[in-house]
Amino acid sequence: MNRKLGVFISVLLLSLVCILPLQAWGGDLVVYSSVDEENARHLLESFSQDTGVKVQMVFLSSGPALSRIEAEKANPQADVWFGAPNENHIVAKDRGLTQSYLSPEAANLASNFKDEEGYWHAFYMNPIGIGVLPDALEEEGISIPSSWEDLKNTKLKGMIQMPSPQASGTAFAIMMNLISIYGEDGAFEYMKALNPNIQTYTQSGTGPSKNLAIKEAKVAIQFTPAFLKLVDEGFPAKVIFPEEGVGYEAAALSILQGAKNIDEAKKLVDWILSKQGQQALSENKTYFFPVRSDVSAGAGLPALAEIKLVDYDREAAAKDKDRLIERWVTEVLGQ
Repeated sequence: MNRKLGVFISVLLLSLVCILPLQAWGGDLVVYSSVDEENARHLLESFSQDTGVKVQMVFLSSGPALSRIEAEKANPQADVWFGAPNENHIVAKDRGLTQSYLSPEAANLASNFKDEEGYWHAFYMNPIGIGVLPDALEEEGISIPSSWEDLKNTKLKGMIQMPSPQASGTAFAIMMNLISIYGEDGAFEYMKALNPNIQTYTQSGTGPSKNLAIKEAKVAIQFTPAFLKLVDEGFPAKVIFPEEGVGYEAAALSILQGAKNIDEAKKLVDWILSKQGQQALSENKTYFFPVRSDVSAGAGLPALAEIKLVDYDREAAAKDKDRLIERWVTEVLGQ
C-alpha cells in the first residue's frame, strides 16, 4: 500500500511540475493561439525579440479555444486569445470572458477592426480575391477579369473554381460578399448566371488555390493568403480584387478576464498593432494583410486603403445561414 501511495505522490508531483510553466513563471505571457501554428510562432517570436517578453503558446482552433476559455473562466490558464475571426471575440465579450483595454495604437485602426470599448482588436485581415492564370487566359483570348461582373463572361465556361457554401465557411463569406453588393435577390441571380462558368465547387475553402497551382483551374475564388504565397514563390498567377468590393475575415486578439500577466498582455496588443508589429506580418511571410493603412502587405501588393472592402452583419448572417445555403442549393445548383 505504501509503495502505491509513493507512486501516486510521485505522479502527482510530476504533474504539478508539468503545469508550473503555465501558472508560476513570473513575467511569462501565456497565449492561446488560433492563428495557424507556424505563423503564430514566427509572430510571437518577433514580439519576444522586440520586447523581451517570453511567450508560452498553446495552439487551439477557434471553437476549442472558446470552449476552453469558458471552461477555465473561474481560474484562467492563459492571458491572451490570439487569432480567430473577430466574431468569435464578440461572443467572448458577450459571455464575459475578456476584458477591456484601449490600446493607444487602436487610433490607427478603422472602426471595423476594433471594439469601441477595447475588448478586442483585429491585427490582420484576409480579403476575398480572385486568383487567375494570365497566360492561360491569354491563350484562350480572354481578358483578365477586374470585377465580379467579368466572371460571368461566357468564355470562362467551366474554368472557375470556388468553394461550396454547403461545406465551406469561405464560400459562405463569398456569398455574403455578393449579397452586400447586389442585395439578396440580386446576388442569387448573379450566382445563377455564374454557375455555368464554375468547373467545380470544392469542399475545402483552400481547394480552389490548390487546383489553380496545378493548373486544373484557370480562375479561383477564395481568401487570398494561398494566392499570395503562390505569387511570392514565382508561380505565374495574379491576384485580382474585384472593383465592386470584396469581403474579408479579420483575426483579432483579446485579453482574457482574470489574466495573470496583464502588463505583458497589454504589451502584446500594443506591439501587434504598432507599425513594427504590423510589418512583422510581411517580414515573416504570413501572407496576411495588415489592418493599418500605413503598412504595406509586401512588395507588389496594394495597401489596405487601395482595396474596396464590403462588410455585412455577421451575427445576422449566422442566424440566416441555413436558409441562405438551402436557397443556394435549390436555386443555383438545382436551376
